[in-house]
Amino acid sequence: MISTFPSPALRGALIGLCATAALPAHAQSSGKDDKGVVFSIDATTRARGEVIDGQFRPGVPADDAFVSFRTTVAAKAELGPIAVGGEIVDARGYGQRAGSSVRTSEVNALEPVQAYVAYRASDAFAKGATATVTGGRFALDIGSSRLVSRTDFPNTVQSYLGGMIDWRSKGKDRVVAFWSKPFSTLPDTVADIEDNKIQLDRAGGNLTFFGASAMAAKAFGNISAEAYGYRLAEDDRTTRLTRNRHLVTAGLRLRRAPAKGAFDFEGEGAWQWGTARATTAASDVRDLDVRAGFTHVEAGWTAPRGWTPRVSAMFDYGSGDGRDAGSYGRFDSLFGARRADFGPNGLYGPVGRSNLISPGVRLEAKPSKRLDLMAAVRGLWLAQATDSFASTSVRDRNGASGRHAGTQFEARARRWLVPERLRLEVGGAWLAKGRFLETAPNAPATGDTHYGYVDLAASF
Repeated sequence: MISTFPSPALRGALIGLCATAALPAHAQSSGKDDKGVVFSIDATTRARGEVIDGQFRPGVPADDAFVSFRTTVAAKAELGPIAVGGEIVDARGYGQRAGSSVRTSEVNALEPVQAYVAYRASDAFAKGATATVTGGRFALDIGSSRLVSRTDFPNTVQSYLGGMIDWRSKGKDRVVAFWSKPFSTLPDTVADIEDNKIQLDRAGGNLTFFGASAMAAKAFGNISAEAYGYRLAEDDRTTRLTRNRHLVTAGLRLRRAPAKGAFDFEGEGAWQWGTARATTAASDVRDLDVRAGFTHVEAGWTAPRGWTPRVSAMFDYGSGDGRDAGSYGRFDSLFGARRADFGPNGLYGPVGRSNLISPGVRLEAKPSKRLDLMAAVRGLWLAQATDSFASTSVRDRNGASGRHAGTQFEARARRWLVPERLRLEVGGAWLAKGRFLETAPNAPATGDTHYGYVDLAASF
């Protein structure tokens, strides 16, 4: 369903939809039959309204509105150490303008994102430890979620066909190893997305993703340490041209979790190498040497009482592609999430871990058990002036538009209207565009970007 951008009154009505619709968002039940089989069912529904103006992406409407609904139903049957499970996600959206930026991350109607068999062994290699072996179709979320994640803000869920071993100790150490064929989300054409067409995702034979992660919960006192390595191998197929990425990504993460009255910190960095092509064009057959990386550093302090505000400073770097014609330097974030570090996605989402230099500060507070607040500001620069900035697709190949992309302001409030049963979330962002996003050859002449959203979720 497509419409022109609504009037202010209709725009308010779209936003109000999510705050007034009485939609059940979470239902859970379990039971046990006379043969000792334990059944469990978990269901969720989320409604969201979004509006944006001053679009930063080239080639899409300057203003847009979008109302989306996501429903999930997950079921599992357990007989001793063996479990059989599955999950269906129904993500649909309405009201966007013709030519909207809404794509596969927001629409994927009636998709079985999980269908697996798992075996769980107790006291595996250590007392109190468990090892779970899973085969079939499954979702993944590893470590900080920056490279492998089950994203939540986007409506759709990335899933994988293959096998996984997940070992966890009593002390919360974790080792994960997997081999998979990632699914490509369908439909992927504009017309089918606008129609919310039901089309099953496809696990392409031309794309393989595997790797491992090991995390020690108390590697250095109360500091956790994680090391990981991932391999992505991609090739063209007759129906889909690719960049032929053959990448290895290795990284390390150290973290001291936030606690009342204490300082915390996190540092994560990854190096990426291999080969890839600059574009997906059929005429592009040149494999370039990849040398790329990303870094995230954050430090904060949490007050011991009252609203327990946490003040933090952070710095993010993602490499970009330079002028060297024989190499490729833009970091590929694989299947990672961006929301926690860089703000909301959906109709928004200009910031990502590619061609980015970004310092920032954040304030979080919990006035009550029902309410939490967050506000953040980030400066935005390009690591390479000749590459496209972050996730915007705005580029100046000559580097004449400078490196300052702008400043992003973000705020969010979440409140449990009924504790653990009904929650309302309201948020927004303002991208004050800098010289690059104003003067680059393909930058939209739309002024600053303003974005707002509202979510309603319930459980019973």
